[in-house]
Amino acid sequence: MPRHRDRAPAAVRPDRTPLQRWHQRGGVRRGLGRGGGREKREEGGAEKAGAGHRRSAECGPKASRGVVHAGKMPRAAGYRERVGIFRIRQPLKPHGASSLRYRMPRLELHHFLVFLGLAVALTPSASAAQMATVIVRTVSQAGPAEGVEVVIGTSGQLTDQEGQVLFRLPSGVYLIEARRIGFADAQVTLQLAVPQDTVLVIQLQEEALATEGIVVSSTRTDRRIEDEPLRVEVVSREEVEEKLLMTPGDIAMLLNETAGLRVQPTAPSLGGASVRIQGLRGRYTQILSDGLPLYGGQAGALGPLQVPPMDLAQVEVIKGAASALYGSTALGGVVNLISRRPAPERELLLNRSTLGGTDVVGWMADEMDGGWAYTLLASAHEQAREDVDSDGWADLPRFRRAVARPRLFWQDGEGSSGMFTVGGMIEDRVGGTMPARTTPAGTEFQEALDTRRLDGGFIGQLLISDTRVLSGRASGSVQAHEHTYGPRLERDRHTTGFAELVLSGQDRAHYWVLGAAFQYDGYDARDVPVFDFDYVVPALFAQDEYAPVDWLTLAASARLDGHSEYGTTLSPRLSMLLRPAEWVLRASAGTGYFAPTPFTEETDAVGLGRLLPNSQLVKEEARSAMLDVGRVFGPMEVNVSTFASEVTQPLVTRRQADGNLFIENAIDPVRTWGTEVLARYHDGPLHVTASHTFLRSTEADPSGAGRREVPLTPRHAVGMVGAWEEEGRGRAGVELYYTGRQELEDNPYRGVSESHFILGFLVDRRLGRFRVFLNAENILDTRQTHFDPLLRPSQTPDGRWITDVWAPLDGRSFNGGVWITF
Repeated sequence: MPRHRDRAPAAVRPDRTPLQRWHQRGGVRRGLGRGGGREKREEGGAEKAGAGHRRSAECGPKASRGVVHAGKMPRAAGYRERVGIFRIRQPLKPHGASSLRYRMPRLELHHFLVFLGLAVALTPSASAAQMATVIVRTVSQAGPAEGVEVVIGTSGQLTDQEGQVLFRLPSGVYLIEARRIGFADAQVTLQLAVPQDTVLVIQLQEEALATEGIVVSSTRTDRRIEDEPLRVEVVSREEVEEKLLMTPGDIAMLLNETAGLRVQPTAPSLGGASVRIQGLRGRYTQILSDGLPLYGGQAGALGPLQVPPMDLAQVEVIKGAASALYGSTALGGVVNLISRRPAPERELLLNRSTLGGTDVVGWMADEMDGGWAYTLLASAHEQAREDVDSDGWADLPRFRRAVARPRLFWQDGEGSSGMFTVGGMIEDRVGGTMPARTTPAGTEFQEALDTRRLDGGFIGQLLISDTRVLSGRASGSVQAHEHTYGPRLERDRHTTGFAELVLSGQDRAHYWVLGAAFQYDGYDARDVPVFDFDYVVPALFAQDEYAPVDWLTLAASARLDGHSEYGTTLSPRLSMLLRPAEWVLRASAGTGYFAPTPFTEETDAVGLGRLLPNSQLVKEEARSAMLDVGRVFGPMEVNVSTFASEVTQPLVTRRQADGNLFIENAIDPVRTWGTEVLARYHDGPLHVTASHTFLRSTEADPSGAGRREVPLTPRHAVGMVGAWEEEGRGRAGVELYYTGRQELEDNPYRGVSESHFILGFLVDRRLGRFRVFLNAENILDTRQTHFDPLLRPSQTPDGRWITDVWAPLDGRSFNGGVWITF
């Protein structure tokens, strides 16, 4: 059940790159106290251990990023305990000799003055007597960590070869920060109630640096997501698992139930869809895998339907113009699929649905010698062709798909690491009229799509100094399609290539990145060669994040793209994070652009055979802004966002009377604005999430009568999810979603859709190595065909037999299975 996080807890660490989350090992470090025992770090402080008394540093909640232990500092050889300045000794009075008289020694005034002067000169001042020596020692898996910047208040030092720095501090409470490129920031709260010499040991976790451009993670630097000025919404592994039990073969439901995202069907006959972010059309959304464009520059109508979620650790979403981060294909935002890290695991999931769907998904991972490890995902999926409303047209297309993706990892424990991946996918889909059934014209009409994809990628980083990291990444993919639209055949090949080199650095409060990237996007349309293209886009980018104080972070970035067809474009972005008291406020604004291609939501449905070429197209440009305010109220967290964007020179597809399509740049912009409210409540086993999205998106009316609502954009969307979960036993959850009315285009039955509800529940029970699950989807049996027919009375001039889809077509369904861990 969705509990999306834009400020994930430190234990999840969603802001780390795929390499950063690998091998998060810590351990209890032995303290340096004299008691001889071993100190164990506790959540709020430290315990006494051993025979002797030791004073330990108390570690507050901000110590979640490092394993911290403190013990009393041993007395060094040069330390001397001062027991006094002046003492007068007298002979002891013998026992039983009370009759004897003893004289007190005479102390003259000048003697007293001499002794008083000596006392003043030799006695340390009160402030000096109240100072303590604090040694901070930083270590990594490889040993002492040299060159770590340790900051206490306004004072900062770099650790020596032994990984140590020394501070002199009076009593009080201090926030100690340890930073070094290649490792996650560590923050520790140290409380010195009584000044006492203390040693603090901080275990650093290895972390790859997130960079500008197309990067491994969705954040710009190695900061935690809660410290990022740019809001990144995270769907955690727990939520991924819930959606995995509902739809093991794709991530469409996972994305559709994320606030602000909508999976909009664009090729209903084949089940194709695109991902809209905050109302912007799906072509503006970039879908990445571990920061690499393995699915091509644009994922296409079937992208989210061909990605099994079994090997996903989390999903990160950036909303709004993100060209400063990811280039031209991210004008509307980014969905970054972060893969799971290797750990000795074997898993097998078997699933069957009442609508004729079958899924078999296998996962295995292990560690090897020399810092190497691997993961492997292999899956097979099948769906029968189903005519739910018995009108002769398939509401669910038939498909068979096989996916394989091995990954190889390496790390040396000292900040250098690498990941290699290859993947392959084979899928055949068939939709349209059912066997032995016809359209209203009395003819058969079949749509089919055969897809073959092969891709590969590399991510690596090298720690070249204490404060500098050199990283690189590259990928390539080839997709071949054979698409049938009734009697018409279209074959194509889409090739992409990507490479990037980045130098990253940290200087006190600044995190900066300099880099260069290269992108190639090629399309070969065998049957409509007029739309062939080869785009080459070199780019330079830079960024700087500045955090002068804990409650303020400022960020500025810019990317300069040189598109071989559409010229040079500069895409800047500014962001700010402000934390006044208990509140968290984020503000960001940026620009972006999109290089035109022949792929739109309209051509997804009918192909390119009816599209007329236009050599006068210019790039689309956008600007967007967002403001987020959030706060935690005990067990409840609330976040409110407001956003706005404007796309100038937007591409529009005109349908002509002869059935041909023509793409051109519109004069009037597309304007979008709205709000998002997200609330999460977590109390023990009870989890509740509620969200509401209000969205207004307008564009020029093709008839020339002013402006209109962008079709298929609901003004209101509400989600309510509740779950009861017992760790190690199972969970039960219920979800309710509401979708408001939508403007429709070229629909013979209505101009505005009906609002509708979708209700579902999930039960998951753990039995040792087995997890048995049952999911009920759309219990209310909400279907578009309950309101209107899907099939049109006659075929449109451009070749369509069905209307646009604005509600579910599959209706009520159940699926269940077993998840086995070996």
